[in-house]
Amino acid sequence: MKNMVWRFSILASLAALSFAGCESLAKIKPAAAPVPPPVAQKPAAPDKTKVAAAKQDSRPLFVIGRNKNANVIHYEANFTPEGVLNPKEPVIAYWVLHAGDGRRKKLNWLEKKKAYGIRIKPAAARDGYTLTLAAAPWMPLAVKKAGADVRVEVPINGRTAVLEKMFIQARDRLLGPKVEYIELFGKDLLTGEACSQKILPR
Repeated sequence: MKNMVWRFSILASLAALSFAGCESLAKIKPAAAPVPPPVAQKPAAPDKTKVAAAKQDSRPLFVIGRNKNANVIHYEANFTPEGVLNPKEPVIAYWVLHAGDGRRKKLNWLEKKKAYGIRIKPAAARDGYTLTLAAAPWMPLAVKKAGADVRVEVPINGRTAVLEKMFIQARDRLLGPKVEYIELFGKDLLTGEACSQKILPR
C-alpha cells in the first residue's frame, strides 16, 4: 500500500512539473527578427543639362565655313560671371569637327596666327570692340552689345547687317591659307531681311 501511495506521489509531481514547464514555455516570446541596417542611398547624379546651362558663359556670334571640308569655326562672345563681356578675351574661337566625330577642338598656333585667329581691341566709340581675322585684316568687324544681346555688325551691300556666317574660299599654303574670296551672310539690322555679299581680298 505504501508503494502505491509513493508511486502516485511521484506521478503527481511529474504532472505538476510538466504543466509548470508548459506554462513557462507559453510565456516565452519568440525573439524578434534582426532588423537589417539601412542601405546607404547613393546621391542622385546631377542633371548634366542643368549643370551645363549653369556654367554657360558664352554666346554664339557667327561661324566660318570653308571650301576645304565640313569643319566649321565658331566664334562666341565670352562673358564674365557678372554677365559682361570679358575684357581680357571678349571673343573666343574653336573648331567643331563636322568632318570627323563632331567634337570641339581648339585652334592651333598656325591657325590662330595666319588664318582664323582674331585680333580684338576696344572700339574708338567705346561701344564695343573691333575684331579682325588673321586671314582678312582688311575687313574689320564690330562687336557690339545691345541690351542683353551681343552681335557682330558688318557692312553688307552698303547696309549695316548682323553677321551670321562667313564662307571662305581659300588655297592652302605652307604659311597659311590664301583667301580667294569671302562670302558674308547676315540679316539687315533695320529690316531683318537676309542679305549676302561676296568680297574679294584687298
